[in-house]
Amino acid sequence: MAEAAAQDPPLPGEDVKPFTPEKAKEIVMCLQQPAVFCNMVFDWPVLYWNAKYLSEVLDGKTIRFRIGMKKRDAAPQFETKCSYVEATLEEFLAWTSGQPTCVSRPFSCYDSSKYWAYADYKYIARIFEDKTEIFKDIMWSDFGFPGRNGKESTLWIGSAGANTPCHLDSYGCNLVLQIQGRIPYEESSIFSKVNVVNPDLKHYPRFTKAQAHVVTLNPGQVLFVPRHWWHYVESVDPITVSINSWIELDADHKARVEEAITRTLVCAIKSAENPSPVDAWLNPTEVEATSHEINLQYLNGAMSAYLEYQKVTVSEDRDPSTHDTEKEASSCKRRKIQVNTKPEDYKSGTHEAGFTVVKAKKFEKIPFGVHLIPVLPQSQEASSVGAGAVESDSRDLLSKNEGGHFGKSRCTGKQSVMSNDCETLADQTDSDSTANSSQMAISTNDLLDCLVNPQVVSLVAGLLLERERV
Repeated sequence: MAEAAAQDPPLPGEDVKPFTPEKAKEIVMCLQQPAVFCNMVFDWPVLYWNAKYLSEVLDGKTIRFRIGMKKRDAAPQFETKCSYVEATLEEFLAWTSGQPTCVSRPFSCYDSSKYWAYADYKYIARIFEDKTEIFKDIMWSDFGFPGRNGKESTLWIGSAGANTPCHLDSYGCNLVLQIQGRIPYEESSIFSKVNVVNPDLKHYPRFTKAQAHVVTLNPGQVLFVPRHWWHYVESVDPITVSINSWIELDADHKARVEEAITRTLVCAIKSAENPSPVDAWLNPTEVEATSHEINLQYLNGAMSAYLEYQKVTVSEDRDPSTHDTEKEASSCKRRKIQVNTKPEDYKSGTHEAGFTVVKAKKFEKIPFGVHLIPVLPQSQEASSVGAGAVESDSRDLLSKNEGGHFGKSRCTGKQSVMSNDCETLADQTDSDSTANSSQMAISTNDLLDCLVNPQVVSLVAGLLLERERV
């Protein structure tokens, strides 16, 4: 299983996909719980993208690996607290197989029995910028998204134990294709301070009420992660390869405004205190800290795009003839906002490729079966050793400071835990106040913890947008 590059090919007579592109898209747009699609990608060339094949294709090109320890501390291993190495996939494979350090030199300081490595957040459009024909190996058009391929996808390569802390994605929903090994998969904007595999129940007592949904994603399967479901991901095989794509939703327009507000606050307040600690609040996969002027441009651009979207939506709602037609969504992707993005790009929709969003009709009955497997709730015992995610609107559960991203996503692996109980992941403020009970002074971090609380940011976004409507 660990070395498999794809699921078994379909038997004769079973080479017809269970869902048409239109039906698959309808499922994605209306399903409100995680589920696994089966037998939808058996003819995708990308199924040959195991680590060995990718090593040959990249031909010595180095990529960045995040290094973490396999031990289980109560605190999650946030990306800002991990080590990083630049290495080739050939060196990564040598390291995971225990070959001499002269062959796996960049990893020579890390014992593979004690550490894991994760090449995560790798945008395929960037690492294969000189091999654009490879984008066609990924065919998201089979899920009802014409023209969507590797250019709008992200690659993940990890060793056993590689993980990303529990988080939710601020934007859209997520489709994750497993290629090699088994792993829960992810990407996000808001992280939890709870280590779901070793929770500190003294500081986070409400986590005992969390209801886990657990899934092991195997090669050839595609996991659907709904919007705002908390999830934790971990590789369970020696080598895992996954590919994901985030599907834009109407709600993303307001989320971009909230993202821009958060970034503006973090950069402005932290740089006023001391420019150097800003990187502790911006994830390593993010662009560097930007000036206040540029952040305000982001904010104004996001607000303009939201208001423009609202105008289009209102006009369509008033015209019955448009209710069942597809609409063009803002093409400013849910991935990171680039430094060179101009405010007018948000209005014109020129940032990256366009994308259509459809208002799906409600199913009378979700077509669950052998080809669409629901990820069902598990017992608390199962969640204590699994990977995790919980649906929420980010009410007082997480903070955007500990490794938070401001515009990125994914999901696969031994156990991926999910739940729709939004009251269970604990209050970040309780843990902070307990840890700092002996300190009387309020620090900049304490202030930011409160200012970028998702509830506060959502309120500020609403107030700003209301001002612009007047």
